[in-house]
Amino acid sequence: MSRIDYSVWDHIEVSDDEDDTHPNIDTPSLFRWRHQARVERMEEFQSKGEEINKSLMECRRKLAETQKKLQELSVASSDDAKTELNKVQAEEKKLKKEERDWSKKMEEHRREEKKMPWNVDTLSRDGFSKSIVNVKPEVGQETEEEKEQKHKTFVEKYEKQIKHFGMLRRWDDSQKYLSDNPYLVCEETANYLVIMCIDLEVEEKHALMEQVAHQTIVMQFILELAKSLKVDPRGCFRQFFSKIKTADQQYQDAFNDELESFKERVRGRAKIRIEKAMKELEEEERQKRLGPGGLDPVEVYESLPAEMQKCFDDKDIQMLQEVISKMDPTEAKQHMKRCIDSGLWVPNAKVDVEGKDEEPTYEEVKQEQEETKKE
Repeated sequence: MSRIDYSVWDHIEVSDDEDDTHPNIDTPSLFRWRHQARVERMEEFQSKGEEINKSLMECRRKLAETQKKLQELSVASSDDAKTELNKVQAEEKKLKKEERDWSKKMEEHRREEKKMPWNVDTLSRDGFSKSIVNVKPEVGQETEEEKEQKHKTFVEKYEKQIKHFGMLRRWDDSQKYLSDNPYLVCEETANYLVIMCIDLEVEEKHALMEQVAHQTIVMQFILELAKSLKVDPRGCFRQFFSKIKTADQQYQDAFNDELESFKERVRGRAKIRIEKAMKELEEEERQKRLGPGGLDPVEVYESLPAEMQKCFDDKDIQMLQEVISKMDPTEAKQHMKRCIDSGLWVPNAKVDVEGKDEEPTYEEVKQEQEETKKE
């Protein structure tokens, strides 16, 4: 038989019943003052906890709105959207820090509450008059690393099933597939479908992209319905299909408008990705072209005077000598140095390893020109 732990009674504050007061002091009045002071301290402590909790909930609400806006902007393509995206990302970072600070304060407040001694007021509270409701406990805010790992793990496990759902067309087929695979009704599926749409648009599979986009909006509508009803998405997806199949024109129009808007955002995002890939490819090719001095031969060639460009085009050394003789020596030397740094010319070499003629340096061209004049 287990023994009852009475240690919780070791620190009980019941000073209202103390008898060791001075004979000249009005004992009942002293007890009332003490009681009133303690009640005020308790009310102040409780009010402080309510304020902290209120601030925490408000911070989490703002953070959720910011993250939703961030997700919408991530598929936008305009310059204004990019600027706004940077602002929203900064706001999200700020709110995350505030949320951590308020959570820490709330935890400290709860620890202080547990340490507070019991008294006649708390002892007399009815501890068994409340109803217990089986609700889902509030989940702490996940970090970006945790979200990324959760998404990666989910996709690795269910990628095949997500793709199958993305290819479905009929309402009944979608509903049945989710009934057989209810774990797919979640944010991770919606996020993967968004990425899948962008990939298909980049690959120019436009018709297939539009099909998967339809299923993406289906999942988004289910998740939004779950939020509005404050229930698990897996418990309300049948309500969505029942509603959409018998929907009035207004609800159907809302679905179609969101679908068209989403497809436009996907096209914009795909365009940005393609442009970025092209720039990276161009930069990679440019890095391969760089000469011994770190200059791009294409850029150097385009910066040369037209007369010098023609010399390179025709590989005419005599013409190059004439062009240089007419140029300012300082300017000519600068152009020649840039040609060497870019690899257009190889200095101190007349013949390369293959036996082909190499273009001379500026000094060599000048020397040949002077020797020609002497002759």
